[in-house]
Amino acid sequence: MNFIGADKTFDEAGVVIFGAPYDSTTSFRPGTRFGPAAIRSESFGIETYSPYLDRDLETDANVHDAGDLELPFGAPDRALDMIEAKAAEILDARKTPFLLGGEHLVTLGAVRAAVKRYPDLCILHFDAHADLREDYLGVRLSHACVMRRCHDLLGDGRIWQFGIRSGTHEEFQFMREGHVTTEPFSLKTLPSISFPLGTPVYLTVDLDVLDPSEFPGTGTQEAGGVRFAELRCALVDILSRFNVVAMDNVELSPALDASGRSTALACKILREQLLAFRR
Repeated sequence: MNFIGADKTFDEAGVVIFGAPYDSTTSFRPGTRFGPAAIRSESFGIETYSPYLDRDLETDANVHDAGDLELPFGAPDRALDMIEAKAAEILDARKTPFLLGGEHLVTLGAVRAAVKRYPDLCILHFDAHADLREDYLGVRLSHACVMRRCHDLLGDGRIWQFGIRSGTHEEFQFMREGHVTTEPFSLKTLPSISFPLGTPVYLTVDLDVLDPSEFPGTGTQEAGGVRFAELRCALVDILSRFNVVAMDNVELSPALDASGRSTALACKILREQLLAFRR
């Protein structure tokens, strides 16, 4: 089953969706490995048409859904290698990979592929959590460390974070030292962000940036999040202004929200991103 409207062939498509159903380093409640499949199946509860953008997935987007990778449970190194290889295959074909997680660690595999093709890559990161730990319980490959591992690849001044409202004292000190640029608690500085024309951007969205009153279906909820309308507008702005070369949405854990509203929201956010992105 593919995401609604994502029925173009690989050769026809400009954007290629693929899933990374992996949650072996989850630090609290597991279940994000079921996120990609839930997004696909529940997408048929929404329309292909966006009244916000006056565009339709059936006529105004060229998207191929490549399905899920079959990732080895409990082997993060191997899983990341497989994600990197798939993202590289898509990038080599001059297409844009759109990764569906899974826990946030899966982002690292796609970023590894993107930075090899685009050495001047920058990251825009939406999240409740800083994800800047050097290690979590002695482990460096964890969803709690994913942005620190990305920083290892990119260096200072190339990661912008929004909506962050949780982290250790050390993580917030790392931010204050200027290694990354962080907008805590909100997205208000996003309109002022600019890059030199053509700068390649990786967009990563941990859906727990949303307030749990709207998005309870995630493993580590954090009160005080942004709202759907605010996030939707922010993502449309990014996709219309910047040279986004790869992206992901992660951390939906559908079983933690029996109402299904979290999955429905994830589907709608994905539809809006696909329609805002014009390539």
